[in-house]
Amino acid sequence: MFYYTFISDIGEITVIADENYIKAVHFGKSEYVNKKTPLISDAVNQLQEYFKGDRKVFTVPLKPDGTDFQRKVWKALTEIPYGQTTSYGEIAEKIGKSGGARAVGNANNKNPIAIMIPCHRVIGANGSLTGYAAGLDIKKKLLDLEKFYCQTP
Repeated sequence: MFYYTFISDIGEITVIADENYIKAVHFGKSEYVNKKTPLISDAVNQLQEYFKGDRKVFTVPLKPDGTDFQRKVWKALTEIPYGQTTSYGEIAEKIGKSGGARAVGNANNKNPIAIMIPCHRVIGANGSLTGYAAGLDIKKKLLDLEKFYCQTP
């Protein structure tokens, strides 16, 4: 595994990859030694473009480790359009698990690839910001950033 930490507009972000796939993106610094591979360089560039409003869709190959259910939820998250939000219940319906909002929330919480698998776009059914592993302040910043760039011509 290879790790690289960079400074973004919202703090330190660490990208973790193997030779072929991005395995994790998390907030904070890694305790591992930085090694920037071509894949990690591409991921970092795409994240920096995202923070500038120049990227709405990520194209680096992702391969998060998780259960079949978690991967199904995470795939559904990647289908939420940039600048839009949905609820845990709507994701549960989409993946055929009616009434499974809590299970979707648990899978969301375990998402290892922050931002690129946009779990920050999932909110409570009443429109409230609920749960985010990096904290609600980071979730709000990401949603505000997307809202801003959706309104900017």
